[in-house]
Amino acid sequence: MSAAGGSPPRLGVIGTGSLGYHHARLLRDIKTAAFKGFYEASAERAGTVSRELGIRAYGSIEELLHDVDAVSIVVPTKGHYEVAKQALRAGKHVLIEKPITATIEEADELLALAKANGVLVQIGHIERFNRAIRAAAPYIDQPLFLDSDRLAPFNPRGADVAVVLDLMIHDIDLLLSLVGSKVKDLSAAGIPVLTPTVDIANARITFENGAVATITASRVSRERMRKLRIFQRNGYLSLDLAAGSGELYRLRGDVDLPTLIRQAQPLEAFVERIPLEAPEGEPLKLELENFVGALRGEGEVAVSGEAGRDALDVALRIVHDIERGLPGIASLRSDATPGA
Repeated sequence: MSAAGGSPPRLGVIGTGSLGYHHARLLRDIKTAAFKGFYEASAERAGTVSRELGIRAYGSIEELLHDVDAVSIVVPTKGHYEVAKQALRAGKHVLIEKPITATIEEADELLALAKANGVLVQIGHIERFNRAIRAAAPYIDQPLFLDSDRLAPFNPRGADVAVVLDLMIHDIDLLLSLVGSKVKDLSAAGIPVLTPTVDIANARITFENGAVATITASRVSRERMRKLRIFQRNGYLSLDLAAGSGELYRLRGDVDLPTLIRQAQPLEAFVERIPLEAPEGEPLKLELENFVGALRGEGEVAVSGEAGRDALDVALRIVHDIERGLPGIASLRSDATPGA
């Protein structure tokens, strides 16, 4: 690992589909890193990306790994395990797009391999870098109830697996990080609408510290929506993840409770509204800068391999609970989980 102030870490990208293209574009321009190039299995796609971005396309993963200290892995999830294993065995740090792998067994093997080789693993749960989440962070104080909705129009890309592993896993990771407690119990329901697997799902999660969360994810909505509501003893946070904005509502410090109880008053008289602000920033750029900073010894990765493993574990538990209520449905736990 490069020390702060030392030579910039050398990075590359494996997989330059729609998302991997932007990994390469942004890493190319990060001044604290030395971007070497990328590997793409499709020769036609590799040529297009190389020309458009003016970067080198390597002929094999082995060639790329020889020239870098770390790689960003942006292949479909079914390939995460094999590609990451190859990089980790070569002693390279890895950023793996979400979800970490297709199975818990694969995730555990990768984490053990990373530990044995003393290298970093970061998982691409990009919502951690959402402006609304960054703005809310200073106000989070032991959430007791959380309610999340992620709705999207149908898109064939990613529709070969359950919406839990396609969309809901974003919010699972957020809830785990915000609550900071292990999952005690969960129940879930879902149905297929347009595909053989579940297209809309809802889960209720109870945490060991007593917090409760509900999550809804749908890919059969007419409109997009990504909202998160957080209730805690000192107030209520309403976050619009799509807009990157949010507000905090809390009881005013000068409220006379006996008077309030005796006589109804306008909401503004006893509730303070605080707009939540955070600096502008492209979430993917912030994620990649965090990874480069960790390589330089300037901090920790925001989403560790262990955190990615925990999110996958909860997602698969939700999938299993839905499957139990839908006998005969096609397995939701395909190893073709989208990650790129």
